[in-house]
Amino acid sequence: MKESKEFKSQIRVIYADIDKMGIVYYGKYFEYFEYARGEALRDIGFPYKLLEENNLYLPVIESHLEYFLPAKYDDFLTIHTKIYYDENKRSRLKLQCETYLNQKLLNRGYTIHVFVNESAKPLRLKNNILIKALFEKLFN
Repeated sequence: MKESKEFKSQIRVIYADIDKMGIVYYGKYFEYFEYARGEALRDIGFPYKLLEENNLYLPVIESHLEYFLPAKYDDFLTIHTKIYYDENKRSRLKLQCETYLNQKLLNRGYTIHVFVNESAKPLRLKNNILIKALFEKLFN
């Protein structure tokens, strides 16, 4: 499995993200991961807007998250993201994310995405110039 460099994004917990117990609602972390994913793609010159303008989409087909410590309102979190692909399943990307608060690991999870066109049909990567360029930036 090939691995990209590590990307880091930071996000502050807003009041709307916490639950009645005063901690970040568990489902919000997938939104934080989405933010980190978008920032990672933007960092290498492939923002979602560019992909969508070229009829490329990356829907989530699987997700997983393990929780270790909670985050609270106004915490400033750092999300470490790495992107992986299996050469046998090149139409898929796995994004591994870890959320930290002051270097303490709060959670670890991943999302798996597949490249599709506007009709939600999976794409053959070897036939798409933009996806080839994206993979070259990520994995070379």
